[in-house]
Amino acid sequence: MNVTRFDTAAQYFPPNHEGMYCVRLQGQEAGPADTAWMGISHILPGGGTTLDASPVEKFYVVLEGHVTIVTESGEETLARHDSCRLAPGEKRALKNLTNRPATILLIMPFNKTN
Repeated sequence: MNVTRFDTAAQYFPPNHEGMYCVRLQGQEAGPADTAWMGISHILPGGGTTLDASPVEKFYVVLEGHVTIVTESGEETLARHDSCRLAPGEKRALKNLTNRPATILLIMPFNKTN
């Protein structure tokens, strides 16, 4: 078993993320994992990511607040406990368009660059 305490989870700094605080919960520097890693991002009001794609699929679950997910085919605003899957190569941007912080869980399979 590998336990990561949230209070001591390692912060990481993904490119093209502004107004966000990201920590890894499992995988990468958070410990051993065979297939995927997991992290949490706090997104400040006005914060988010640019419209970029990843070569692997991504799963998001909103834990608190509202997060707008923008893709080339449209946008959806997710609320607490809503989730979405993004296909490999699908461009996405995350945005917090509210005046309250939001928290999102990310689960992503390993690839050569993450």
